[in-house]
Amino acid sequence: MNAYVGIDLGSTTTKAVVLAEDGSILGRGITNSRSNYDLAAEVARSEAFVTARFGLLRREVQKEAGDRVLDKLLRAFRAEQDLVQMRRMQALIDDEVENGVVRDLQRATREALAGIFRTVEAEEEAWFADDDPPKRSDFFRDVVGSAYTRAAEALVPETGLSFDLFLGLWDKCIIRVENEPINLGFADHIGKAILRMGSPATVVEGVERALAVDLVAAATVGTGYGRARLPFPKEQIRSEILCHGLGAHAMYPNTRTVLDIGGQDTKAIQVDADGIVTSFQMNDRCAAGCGRYLGYLADEMNVGLHELGPMAMTSTRSVKINSTCTVFAGAELRERLSLGEKREDILAGLHRAVILRAMSLLARSGGIADEFTFTGGVANNPAAVSALTQLIVENYGQRTLNISPASIYTGALGAAMYAARGGPS
Repeated sequence: MNAYVGIDLGSTTTKAVVLAEDGSILGRGITNSRSNYDLAAEVARSEAFVTARFGLLRREVQKEAGDRVLDKLLRAFRAEQDLVQMRRMQALIDDEVENGVVRDLQRATREALAGIFRTVEAEEEAWFADDDPPKRSDFFRDVVGSAYTRAAEALVPETGLSFDLFLGLWDKCIIRVENEPINLGFADHIGKAILRMGSPATVVEGVERALAVDLVAAATVGTGYGRARLPFPKEQIRSEILCHGLGAHAMYPNTRTVLDIGGQDTKAIQVDADGIVTSFQMNDRCAAGCGRYLGYLADEMNVGLHELGPMAMTSTRSVKINSTCTVFAGAELRERLSLGEKREDILAGLHRAVILRAMSLLARSGGIADEFTFTGGVANNPAAVSALTQLIVENYGQRTLNISPASIYTGALGAAMYAARGGPS
């Protein structure tokens, strides 16, 4: 079966989409971007083909097994992937303790780490066992990192050791784990996932049929902030503006205005009835008011990026923020906290400031038409969506606002569509 691949290399995340010959989406993949662009592109591509296999499996056995069984099998697979990376992380941290921690403290450090990782593994197992688990990040760094931090905060005070020691050990090793080509593919872990949940015979047979399908990448197109660094010839590269416009149009055919807030830039795009870009504005000078800015705030607060929006949504009053400069994000946060402001109120103000910058770009690109589509990773942030909804009504009146749960893949979808239009390469 021929497949068409689009890869969107962003400043913080790299996304991939796999399309079938009929134009339907077979799979999606995402990973953290890193300095090794070849690896980032390959990991996202590999993950997209993993979900494509699950898509084929769903087609094979959905009627017999049902969504509930297949969703749990996917969770079992994700749990196996996370545990493989977590054990590698534990091994690397142990090496750091051996080589970088004062010998008198090594035993106590290892005992504390064993307790931390037992807690993290128990949390992962509980997530798998939950029939209706809460939504969580797609990234190992966020999921396991948040659990590791919580466990360390709870266990370390009893040892008399420094919490910063354990945070430093994590920071030293997480990039190495992300940059190692650990096998996380469908065939590598589906067997263990089946054993974990005790899948019925119909699912096992469906897995065999899904593995038997020969998925061939007939053509690939790359786009995104780092597109010039993708390991593709220039003929297979497309502008991210064009890809986001086409991808948004594919998801919502009546779209006429697109706002994409990525990690490093914000794009305000106007498209016609065919998804062709007619005008755009883009803040390409710095990351102020973009996803990376929010990422710095999450790091400053030692929480996952996915936790910022829900925190801000608990605010009772929004603090006015005068600057969204990424360089001063931490200082701004600490200053506001020192003045007695609640962190959820500060975060509400920060999210509103981010959207105000985006509204300025939208105005310069031609305003907001009906329908309007919000894309990019920040579109999954409920506080950003709330601020955007309010500001649209204040400035333009009621508009149809489209936000897909898969909004972060919009650019990769557009790239995959260009790959399919261009044919084999």
